[in-house]
Amino acid sequence: MEKLWTGRFKRPLNEVADEFNASIRFDSRMFRQDIAGSIVHAEMLAKQGIISQEESEKIVENLSEILAEIEDGKLEIDFSCEDIHMFVEGELTRRIGEVGKKLHTARSRNDQVALDLRLYLRDECEEILDLLREVVKAVVGVAERHIDTILPGYTHLQRAQPISFAQHLLAYCAMFQRDEERISDAVRRMNVSPIGSCALAGTTYDTDRAFEAEKLGFREPCMNSIDGVSDRDFCLELMSAFAITMMHLSRFCEEIILWSSWEFGFVELDDSFTTGSSIMPQKKNADMAELIRGKTGRVYGHLVALLTTLKGLPLAYNKDMQEDKEGIFDSIDTLKMSLRVFAPMVETMTVRKEKMLAAAKEGFINATDLADYLTKKGMPFRTAYKLTGEIVAHCIENGKDLESLSLEDYRAFSPQFEADLYEEIALETCVNKRISQGGTGRQSVLRQLEIVKNRR
Repeated sequence: MEKLWTGRFKRPLNEVADEFNASIRFDSRMFRQDIAGSIVHAEMLAKQGIISQEESEKIVENLSEILAEIEDGKLEIDFSCEDIHMFVEGELTRRIGEVGKKLHTARSRNDQVALDLRLYLRDECEEILDLLREVVKAVVGVAERHIDTILPGYTHLQRAQPISFAQHLLAYCAMFQRDEERISDAVRRMNVSPIGSCALAGTTYDTDRAFEAEKLGFREPCMNSIDGVSDRDFCLELMSAFAITMMHLSRFCEEIILWSSWEFGFVELDDSFTTGSSIMPQKKNADMAELIRGKTGRVYGHLVALLTTLKGLPLAYNKDMQEDKEGIFDSIDTLKMSLRVFAPMVETMTVRKEKMLAAAKEGFINATDLADYLTKKGMPFRTAYKLTGEIVAHCIENGKDLESLSLEDYRAFSPQFEADLYEEIALETCVNKRISQGGTGRQSVLRQLEIVKNRR
């Protein structure tokens, strides 16, 4: 297909340069958005009297046919074209001749590609948000079954305090719901229309940018035509939000990988989300979780790459900006696949409550509660903290834990200890008496569950 810009040139583009310059192998995925934008543009041109109503209807009819034929597989995209915009316009012109050439009146590929990309990302974000909600739903489902399941909470990967497993899971729900908010907020800022900015300076035609913006579902036209074609902040915002979401998935996957090891044994992943070894028949590897963890770096890389590409570009459009698409497209694909595999992986995993509880009974994770016990008896917390540390050291030296140490031994440290201390340091008590808002106590966890479900 002849290049649409050949009038100025006497020699054809070098074959290698042509391949290097082309973007159709990756921007062809935006064919629906490109055609949707062109249909509305043709309607606007007729509305403003720039082309006739008959010409507009002919363009719209044939663009609709092209869209249907691509979707049905009757029309194959020609990958020898430079980009999807040239393919669609070229196919339209092949069908209706000179009238097809009028479609590009009062627009440039610069604002056209900016429009297509915003439309495409808006559509993809809707699907990502739906997938995120499915992940939250899956995690909530597990949490609801394990409100009373106790495991050690960790800091520095050292056992710290007993917590509800539901409380631990709801921490990730909070993260994922922030991800929803971030993506939605970025979409809101992205949802302004660049079409009509043309190459950079606008157009001499009496266009109606507000009409096009409204028809395409945008809040408004962009304020500045130069910004309209050179802005890629919306890509960076979304890629940042995607990277943060992947980070949250990766942290969760890291814990799943640890929990499913023999050393922890807290969970077992379903066979359908694990793989084996080629030479070690006993192995059951958490490969899906490991892949999500690994692909997180890939999404980070795309964000840094685009930031680096944009950092030295003068206004307005530069060909460097073609590098925005492959990175953000791959970020979307990677995030969507990760979310799709993550939700059912979590839903189907087996939680080993007895292993979690056994781990919680080791490591003196109720030591804070012992100190709190003394504080409630009137001892200053710092004094109680030091005394409890001495008791823990005594237990370690004598192979005891806090529950098995006798009352006589306790009273040797302080006469303020009484028989009620054993109830106070029982793991169930340690968990459920943490009644502060957002804490791990049962009622607090139930309130958190309600909050998460109401936000969905």
